[in-house]
Amino acid sequence: MELYGSYTSPFVRHCRIALLESGMQFAFVETDATSSAKLSPTKKMPFLKYIEGGKETMLTDSSAILKSIREQSGKVFFSNNDDFNDYCTANTLLDTAINLFYLEKEDITPAKSAYLTRQQSRMASGLTELNKLTFSKTAPFTDSELRIACLLDWAVFRNRITLDAYLNLKTFLDNVRNYPHFASTAPK
Repeated sequence: MELYGSYTSPFVRHCRIALLESGMQFAFVETDATSSAKLSPTKKMPFLKYIEGGKETMLTDSSAILKSIREQSGKVFFSNNDDFNDYCTANTLLDTAINLFYLEKEDITPAKSAYLTRQQSRMASGLTELNKLTFSKTAPFTDSELRIACLLDWAVFRNRITLDAYLNLKTFLDNVRNYPHFASTAPK
């Protein structure tokens, strides 16, 4: 089993955490955007390659990878719609934050685009909604909690957000940072 991705990607990080939690043997293959564009049909990371029943399988989306890992290790990916909805909200915010991050590198900012202003507003309203959730204080964390934690830690790491106005999210992130699998996968 080989997981391809970068150490800073929050999507890759969640998959690394799930693999560590599962106890399955895997190799992490560091990949940059140029390599992933050549190796993955979706031209993104993460992607996972493994052999099952003599056939090579390639999964090219972090959600598909997580579902596979959880099911192969005898776990349930999502047990209820509320948890899945929180995970989807975190995904939306991650996509938004990453797009804003990369567009800013090309000097395309919300100040220059009504669409990006809306995206920036989506970040604020989404974080406000996530801040209302009740979170576990210690492991085990649900996949929605792990996705939210990966979002928050990446956004803080990349100076996309501060958590000063979101005390519940700040406390949650502080608690998750004590989880060994989360700590060992922190972006550098």
